[in-house]
Amino acid sequence: MGGPSRATPHTTSRAAVLDVIRAAGTISRAGLVAATGFTGATISTVVRALIDDGLVRETGRAESTGGKPRVLLQLDHGARYAVGVHLDPMGVTYALTDLTGAVVSRVTRADAGGDEPAAMVARTARQVDALVEGAGVERDRVLGVGLVSATGGARPLPSMRHWADFPVAEELERACGLPVVPGNDATAAALGEYWSGGVGETSVFAAVYMGTGIGAGLLVDGIPYHGASGNAGEIGHVCLDVDGPLCWCGARGCVEALAGPAAVVRAARADAGLARAAELGAAGTGGAERSEAAEFAAVVRAARRGEPTARALLERSARYLAAAVRTLANVMDLDLLVLTGPGLAVAGSVYLPAIRSELEGAFFARASHPVEVRLSASAATAPAIGAATMVLQSRLVPLRPRVRLPEDLSESAAPAPR
Repeated sequence: MGGPSRATPHTTSRAAVLDVIRAAGTISRAGLVAATGFTGATISTVVRALIDDGLVRETGRAESTGGKPRVLLQLDHGARYAVGVHLDPMGVTYALTDLTGAVVSRVTRADAGGDEPAAMVARTARQVDALVEGAGVERDRVLGVGLVSATGGARPLPSMRHWADFPVAEELERACGLPVVPGNDATAAALGEYWSGGVGETSVFAAVYMGTGIGAGLLVDGIPYHGASGNAGEIGHVCLDVDGPLCWCGARGCVEALAGPAAVVRAARADAGLARAAELGAAGTGGAERSEAAEFAAVVRAARRGEPTARALLERSARYLAAAVRTLANVMDLDLLVLTGPGLAVAGSVYLPAIRSELEGAFFARASHPVEVRLSASAATAPAIGAATMVLQSRLVPLRPRVRLPEDLSESAAPAPR
């Protein structure tokens, strides 16, 4: 997609320039002119305002190509921060990121789904305060809180249905005194990958998420695709068997019902030998019953120890998920797929090769281009990190078509003058 038309400085040009600097890492003013299509005067005005606001700083000069070396610009990482909160039936993850989306601090607390919403909101507000204060970050530099969960959409997860009518975003905003941006966990994970620079120049990208459920976040030219109700990417409810088991969503043969973590754990518990080998049903810390996530991790550990039934269950699950992912790749004609979420953080070694193999052998457009598949470097906490980047994007870079950086604009920095 092309860059924006030439214009006088306004919010759109400011957002465009900031986004290009973020994506490039370091870039000169001349590079910004070429990347955005704005005039030199517009770029000078916008860059000066960004520097005055403390969002951008000059950082050395590019290597000389014969003329005067160009001054390079980059984001001032510590100029602004954002907090991301991922609310899941198995726990709450918090992440504090800087302006680039890099994690400054993170923490995970157990047992969220069964809590009463009002009590959970109060505890979340206290934890947000503690995270910011513990990192030594000035509160006026925090742009807001991103909140992602499995409670939204047309059909909340069964364990979170008591949250369905509770105005959690509004109540959290009131409790913590910061703007709150709500969203979907899988979409947040995809946005986090993009904002942190892990996606590169791909035009159509998906993050496949496995946590309590299975979903996918979709980005087209850097812009999240949400769908009419925010439920785009629900590959956990792709039907793989019309006569299959009943899913909690009301349909039959869904990926989640056949291959989700809960389905794997149910099948493992039904096998007495595997249940003993994996110590399923054993009490957790303090004698409490272990969570489904902990039970799934126990099955994964048994598979790694060489337990054949555990390995077979995971491989079967991976084949089902791979088939659903192929459908997503065919519909969206994907360039890149990142596997993320706590489920894939512990079992990625089984799912990654299965999905790669499926796409290499059966992706419709494989003769035209491959689909790169990789495991996220922050799979376990990706939704919380992505939730923070939702705030950064909504406050600093309003959604707009992505500006591509021409390959010849890459500029290497010379050492900054002492």
